[in-house]
Amino acid sequence: MANPVREFFGGVGVLARGFVLLLRKPRLFLLGALPALLTSLVFLGLLVLLVVNLVDLAAWATPFSDGWDPFWQGLLRGAVSVGILAGTVLLMVVTFTTVTLTLGSPIYDKITELVEEELGNAPEEPDESLMASMWRAVRQSLVIVAVSLLVSVLVLVVGFVPLVGPVVGPVLAALLGGWLLAIELLASAFDRRRLTTIRDRREHMARRRMRVLGFAVPTYLLLAIPFVAVVVFPAATAAGAILTRDLVPSGPAGLASGQDGRGGQVGPGGQTGPGGQALGGPAGSTHRGAPGTEGTRPHRAYPGDRGPQHPPRGPHPG
Repeated sequence: MANPVREFFGGVGVLARGFVLLLRKPRLFLLGALPALLTSLVFLGLLVLLVVNLVDLAAWATPFSDGWDPFWQGLLRGAVSVGILAGTVLLMVVTFTTVTLTLGSPIYDKITELVEEELGNAPEEPDESLMASMWRAVRQSLVIVAVSLLVSVLVLVVGFVPLVGPVVGPVLAALLGGWLLAIELLASAFDRRRLTTIRDRREHMARRRMRVLGFAVPTYLLLAIPFVAVVVFPAATAAGAILTRDLVPSGPAGLASGQDGRGGQVGPGGQTGPGGQALGGPAGSTHRGAPGTEGTRPHRAYPGDRGPQHPPRGPHPG
């Protein structure tokens, strides 16, 4: 089992590698920062509006404490204020990511493509129409935003707990918000590997949870800082492509291990049945090949290579 601390800092290193890769391409880096800048200006205005009215919102949320002792009333409303702020920041960071990725979709796809080519064994472009891809991305983003709204409510409820709430609430927001953020940032690289559902991303992320959190939590905290997000976002997109390579073992042409290039599962010998169903096993089987053959590539002929040798046959009849 991998060391959790090493895995976490390995995830932090992934974000650093994203910065290094994009600093070599300053023009692309600046283009990637432009959509983030536009979105940051809008969200900064909303955040300032929230902070200005935060005390009034806490009082509105706790009318039952109007007659309390000033000390206990202040303690409760302070905890609620922290909960409101943490929950709102969580929702804003995830929504900021969704809106920025939508605005700068061609730029961030280009960044992902650049990283894939830089690291080698780049997967081919998926055979999917632009409209179908955009519609799927919008649906998935709405689901993630809806989940982030529920998590924000949870953080707000935790904020009602005096003493504990102001500490647990922000920590919970960073962990859960970072996880949702990673689901968004990994989408482009996963799509290139024919892993196009949120469930695909979650399953692979869960296998190396600490590495994902090492990438996601610092990214979440940096994106929560106004205008720092402008610099971080392009690098986080590049880092998402790097992290995907850690999460998804790739076969030939950069496809996820066990994929046939059309989204089907590869059976023994690399054959697939109708609809991409694997041969060599019962319907619905997840068998990906004979023991010891996973990840192997088919034999290629080279000059002077006679291919697999077979025992000599007997004399031909007649």
